[in-house]
Amino acid sequence: MLYLIYSEDIENSLPLRMEARPAHLARLTELQNQGRLVIAGPCPAIDSEDPGQAGFTGSMVVAEFNSLEDAQAWADQDPYVDAGVYQKVSVKPYKKVLPA
Repeated sequence: MLYLIYSEDIENSLPLRMEARPAHLARLTELQNQGRLVIAGPCPAIDSEDPGQAGFTGSMVVAEFNSLEDAQAWADQDPYVDAGVYQKVSVKPYKKVLPA
């Protein structure tokens, strides 16, 4: 089943994000290589593809896991969690409707 992982950043998270980014992306790439990743990316703090020093307010991942517990465990082990980037992480079942 698919699960939505939405994570909200702390204020001024950009330096912490940049430090942990390689490890964070490696885990997402692993999901992609397994054919389990639907979409992933950050939410810019301003209306721009490249927010520069404004940074980001959070991140979203939609991926396939065996259970809600597995999705939560994966989210809990995110390098951004360990680095203190996120202040809150929500994991919910997700039903993809479109595009088909």
